[in-house]
Amino acid sequence: MSDPVSTRELDMLDHEPRQKSEQSLWETHEEKRLPRDPSQWRPSFHVTAPTGWLNDPCGLGYDPTTGLYHLCFQWNPHGNDWGNISWGHATSPDLVSWTTSTAPILTPSAEYDCRGVFTGCLQATDASGHPGALTILYTSVSHLPLHHTLPYTLGSESLSLAVSQDGGKTWQRQDCNPVLNGPPSHLNVTAWRDPFITTWAGGPLSKHTQSALYGFISGGIAKKTPTVFVYTVQATALGKWDFIGPLVDVGLNLRPSRWSGDYGVNWEVANLMTLTDDTGTSRDFIIMGAEGCVPLDNISLASYAFSGIFDHGCYYAANSFYDPQTSQHIVCGWITEEDLSDSLRHRQGFSGLISLPRVVGLMTLKNVKKARSSELSSITSINAVPDAPGTGTFTIHTMKISPDSRLTRLRQSARESHLAGIPLSTSPSQGAMLLGTSKWEIDAEFSVSKSCARVGIEILHTSDGQNCTTLSWDPRSETFEIHRPLIDNAEVNHGYETAPHTLFTFLNERGEEIEERLRVHAFFDSSVLEVFVNDRTVISTRIYHPADHCFGPLFFAESDARVDDGQATAVLVRGSIWDGLGVRGSVNPPPRL
Repeated sequence: MSDPVSTRELDMLDHEPRQKSEQSLWETHEEKRLPRDPSQWRPSFHVTAPTGWLNDPCGLGYDPTTGLYHLCFQWNPHGNDWGNISWGHATSPDLVSWTTSTAPILTPSAEYDCRGVFTGCLQATDASGHPGALTILYTSVSHLPLHHTLPYTLGSESLSLAVSQDGGKTWQRQDCNPVLNGPPSHLNVTAWRDPFITTWAGGPLSKHTQSALYGFISGGIAKKTPTVFVYTVQATALGKWDFIGPLVDVGLNLRPSRWSGDYGVNWEVANLMTLTDDTGTSRDFIIMGAEGCVPLDNISLASYAFSGIFDHGCYYAANSFYDPQTSQHIVCGWITEEDLSDSLRHRQGFSGLISLPRVVGLMTLKNVKKARSSELSSITSINAVPDAPGTGTFTIHTMKISPDSRLTRLRQSARESHLAGIPLSTSPSQGAMLLGTSKWEIDAEFSVSKSCARVGIEILHTSDGQNCTTLSWDPRSETFEIHRPLIDNAEVNHGYETAPHTLFTFLNERGEEIEERLRVHAFFDSSVLEVFVNDRTVISTRIYHPADHCFGPLFFAESDARVDDGQATAVLVRGSIWDGLGVRGSVNPPPRL
């Protein structure tokens, strides 16, 4: 085996498939009925396939020649189940308003990709590095099934290229395909797929050249570790890949704590990026999908660095690109349809969608004294560096995950409302008539006292308030929760979504301890809900409700009778609501009949 790549410390965030207990998650209620036409659950400002199955985003990037962003996705154009995996294609001038092609741009039609055109990436050059063209690099699959639990079939996955000279309208496979026939022959792998190309200032060749490109292919080494296989890539010959070695060896099923998730036995769609804060401090992060996670009681702890969960909900296969227009790293992911039964999913006519674009960066918090309840050292999703001796404070680094600021364009035709300075109680009453559609955005900040047991937002799905979605934070358990409405149908899972989350207390210039506010920023689009909490905890989920409208929001706080600090339980410092989000025209074309 080749020596592992020498790296700076990597900070890892996964988006593992959720471990579920069917015993408690499939709930029913006599008064909640599903719509006869579940096609109302199709979102309007999220990208979906024209019809049928969608999974991983791939081929993301910006074309400076046309001024358009490109987003591709794995797509079955022939049905609403996984299979016939091709590449769908959408373009946008701003990552908000999308035009989605009604036909795939690549289908499994060559001998080397006859079983699927799997996930990959995009470069805004031709295969020889010349500008004015686009190149996609993808996993070409010639044998199925593929799964980390099965013995690996050599030659089943290879690396191939396709080039467009007309801005992405048509694509030509290259005669050199496949440019790599499979993983290094001396390694027994669990998988080898999902190519990703990037620059890497901290890479092993950075001392020799600043212009080196690195290629990453995701997978694992059987019975040893999930990992990323690292290559150098020639910028003037994108088909020239030279293997360096495995990126990391973290062992099997590394799970540092509830803050960091389970890193499984195999990785997919691994992306590496260097993120920098306002002070110039940089850290290398890798985001990957983890396969082969196991129940908590079967895990032994292992050593780790600093890691977290990118999204705690039904989100997988995060893929990214560097946006030269904003000098930011943009991430999109696949939001699944896993909470619907197959029969109901088939009735709605589509499966899966692409998340809203997220901006990732390095979050640096200075003069941190403590967390709400946990010891800082136990929160494995942060890197807490002690400040000068005697101060008792820390500088904290973690990943910042925010909705792209250009999404404010969705508000252009929305009804806007603002609330501020409202003490909250257990009988919520504020904002009951500020929502009327199923397409909205809420951005709220709360001041949360020590006597608070629970604080959050209720979204009503019925005017009588008996059926609602609740977003709330429990300070005692340091847990953010989404409680979804009960549905009278065993074909829908509306179980709770949860994520560990805390608030930090800072020491100000006068030596006073000040706790940060709780910020909840949520987007809802017909059936998909994306919630960002303090720009470092994210949950994506699905709400399959019979009604196609919402009421509220209602802001509330519940007190802990054991604590009396003389303050209001919580205060809604500010709350902004935009009802009726949308873009001019349709983000998705009508389904083909």
